[in-house]
Parts: sequence; C-alpha cells; structure tokens
Amino acid sequence: MIKLENLTKSYATKKGRHFVFRNLNITLPGGKSVALIGKNGAGKSTLLRIIGGIDHADSGQVVSNASISWPVGLAGGFQGSLTGRQNVRFVSRLFVPESKVDDIVRYVEDFAELGKYFDMPIKIYSSGMRSRLGFGLSMAFDFDYYLLDEVGAPGDAQFKAKSKVLLDNLKKNSNIIMVSHNLNDLTEHCDVALFVKEGNAYYFDSVEEAVEVYKEYALAQK
Repeated sequence: MIKLENLTKSYATKKGRHFVFRNLNITLPGGKSVALIGKNGAGKSTLLRIIGGIDHADSGQVVSNASISWPVGLAGGFQGSLTGRQNVRFVSRLFVPESKVDDIVRYVEDFAELGKYFDMPIKIYSSGMRSRLGFGLSMAFDFDYYLLDEVGAPGDAQFKAKSKVLLDNLKKNSNIIMVSHNLNDLTEHCDVALFVKEGNAYYFDSVEEAVEVYKEYALAQK
C-alpha cells in the first residue's frame, strides 16, 4: 500500500506559482498495479517522480513500507563520461553487497543488448540506448513496485517482445505504477487507475472505466 498524504507540489513560473497538486490525499491499495491517466501536463510524471523519491513535494508525504523503484528507464541520473558498465557498477554498489555487483552487471549487459557500446561513454548513446540501459538496470533489482513512465518496452520489435515477457513475469511477484499514452498498455498491465486532472487525482477500481471517463474529458476539452 502507498499513501499520499496532503501532497502539494508547485513550480514558480513567469505568471506566478503553478500548483501541480494541492493537498492530495490518495491511498493506492496493496497488491494492485496502478495506471496513471491524464492529459499532457496534468502531473502524472511529477507524481511518479515524487513516489519514486527523485522529486520532492512542497509539503505532505508519501507513506509506504513497500520497496519502490526509481522511474524505470530513467537516464538522467547517468554520468555521461562513464561507460554503461561503469554506471551500472556504480549504481549497483548503492543497492547490493559488493559480492553481487558482478551479477547485476552481467544481467544488465545481457538484457540491454548494447554490445560494444556497453563499454563506451554514456554521452555518445542515443536516447534509445540510454532507455535500454536504464530499463535493464531497473529490472536487475527486486522491488515491490516498479514505476514505468512511457518506457514499458524500449527498442526494436525484438527487444519490445523481450521486455513484454519480462513485464508479464515481473507482475507475478510485484506491482507496477504506469504512465503511458498507449491506453491499451494501461488496460493490459494495470488493475486500478488514478485519473490525474486539474490538481487532483481520482481513484477507479476499473482501468476501463477510468479510460472512458478520461476520453470523455479529453473530448470536452477540444
């Protein structure tokens, strides 16, 4: 279970302070994968980053005894001058004993399928290569919740198929919180939904129902 308690998040803009959320209170039930649905700019990715601990709310807190990943595929935290291998080794040392680091490195090298580029600096990687490295690194650790932001299956068709199999297996023991513009992905992979709209979030026991409400809302906004 993940509880969002009195969560407020805002940014300073030229037109004044913009509030993404104000005093948001939501409880995400345990044992359920969650779809985050909403228009561009509604705050889905911001909420995901706050839950993952890489962004901070102005006030309020995220309460959970579950282990939660960083947003899967996050590439912004990589050091560009280091190789893929060096980056993976550095992150691994933060989460596992030194005796297990080599196992993590081998897993990511095999999964990401970067070939010789695994030993080249991250700064020369394409965005797709960074996503594959970040996706593989995230999958190398065991979490109760995995946070997915538009990176359910990066790469070519073969890699997408490989990633889908991994996600299907992942959900047998863990849950996901997913942001995706592909509504079919959300209905396929998630059990419940949050519809993020105008500084608030509305809980739905049915992803299909949330998708229909979102479609009606999006159509009315045109």
